[in-house]
Amino acid sequence: MKELKEVIEKAWENRDLLNDKTTISAIREVIELLDTGRERVAVPSKKGWQVKQWIKKAVILYFPLQEMEVIETGPFEFHDKIRLKKNYRELGVRVVPHAVARYGAYISKGVVMMPCYVNIGAYVDKDTMLDTWSTVGSCAQIGKNVHLSGGAGIGGVLEPVQAAPVIIEDNCFIGSRCVIVEGAHIASEAVLGANVVITGSTKVMDVTGEELKTYRGYVPPKSVVIPGSHTKKFPAGEYQVPCALIIGKRKESTNKKTSLNDALREHNVDI
Repeated sequence: MKELKEVIEKAWENRDLLNDKTTISAIREVIELLDTGRERVAVPSKKGWQVKQWIKKAVILYFPLQEMEVIETGPFEFHDKIRLKKNYRELGVRVVPHAVARYGAYISKGVVMMPCYVNIGAYVDKDTMLDTWSTVGSCAQIGKNVHLSGGAGIGGVLEPVQAAPVIIEDNCFIGSRCVIVEGAHIASEAVLGANVVITGSTKVMDVTGEELKTYRGYVPPKSVVIPGSHTKKFPAGEYQVPCALIIGKRKESTNKKTSLNDALREHNVDI
């Protein structure tokens, strides 16, 4: 990996090297590693999530190497630079038409893909459900046993390369039409009600205690979250701006799968 990283970093600084066979081979190897899950853009560690910027650079450098081509599958035709992911049976992935994943995205065993879209560089871990019209953007990191409900939008991020990808940890439930973008981080077992929007700068306000706790673009573990608003002063006056409200915690006593829905219903929140 050290040698691959050095080649990618040199090519990033000098794009003339994209004509070099060694550079081309290295970039293609990195994309293959992403596609098979042997490498990923970000990894969890004892010090928190570590982002590998050089891998994001390899993804960006991959595009100019690729030429536009016609991709045909049955009666459908596409015209793009990146081919589609294949061999779902061997991967143990259920794919419902018209689910689409690009080559360079990792889809783990047991994942169910309803009609959805997964972009290059993304990582989707075991037994996750990608429900109808959900999207997983480039380099987003989705954990095990996650449920992305209908229309949930998980943002992608390639540039700037120093920007963190969206991270959704294990056993999270992301409600219908939620939008999670700009490197937002949803910690394990969190439950987001329908239409929650979290960006990198969104205020996530814990209102469960006597004193307000506020996070930016981060949802703590096991939080139950709904859309909210707070008052902000502008030169023209005071107005309501969106935020996310933590209104409770998931209970330990209930099964993970049932508690995803129950945690919301206990607080009269739409799923």
